[in-house]
Amino acid sequence: MFEVLKGIRWQDAVDILIVSFIIYRIILIIKGTRAAQMLIGIGILIVVYFGARELEFMTLYWLLGTFLSSIFLVIIIVFQRDIRRALTQVGQTPFTKSTDETTEAIDEIVYAAKYLSDRKIGGLIVIERETGLKDYIESSHFVDAKLSMELLVSLFHTGSPLHDGGVIIHKDRILTARSVLPLTKNPFISKKLGTRHRAAIGISEETDAVVVVVSEETRQISLVLHGGITSGLDVPSLRNRLEAILTPKEFDTNKWKNWLQRK
Repeated sequence: MFEVLKGIRWQDAVDILIVSFIIYRIILIIKGTRAAQMLIGIGILIVVYFGARELEFMTLYWLLGTFLSSIFLVIIIVFQRDIRRALTQVGQTPFTKSTDETTEAIDEIVYAAKYLSDRKIGGLIVIERETGLKDYIESSHFVDAKLSMELLVSLFHTGSPLHDGGVIIHKDRILTARSVLPLTKNPFISKKLGTRHRAAIGISEETDAVVVVVSEETRQISLVLHGGITSGLDVPSLRNRLEAILTPKEFDTNKWKNWLQRK
């Protein structure tokens, strides 16, 4: 055992850490998206492929071998959205979060979602993060106003000409209303979800935006991130989730100073 450990170089340890970090980041990116489910399917095909070889099912073995020989091309075609989103996130700093999103802005969004839910008014609130939403902003109705609960509610009110589509928020400002968002093409999405929820999932698959959705039929408040949707949120749970995602985590320098002083 000790002989094996002695044979491990520091380069090997760093190499393993880097690979582990890459795998961890990939899992975070595909978690809750169609990519995770499709990768499971590909894994099953690989297991069947080796099983067919061992059991000498030659026809099945040949078919799967032909398919798997071009697996990298298949992955690029099938997962092009996820790959594009992953490459976009490569340029982002993994250890810091934007400081633009404030507690006040989160409160305005939470109160607006609660108001819309209580009155069975549909809402689709897109919160821009690191990935820019310029492509969707350009085709929307430009608002550029201070974020407030009252303005959000008025935009989604059924009597408003801008109530269809989504609202895009950047920092503490409402940039656009009546934004047309891409619908998800994930075949595993529940058939019960309507256009508003499919648009929320679609924009979250394309970008790192956080989306708050209010259903006018069920009054449920949902949070969508990276293609995954969490429904049935109340005010405290919605606020906690938004704060966890949007509020920057400060480095606790006092803890390390105290530790060094004890040394």
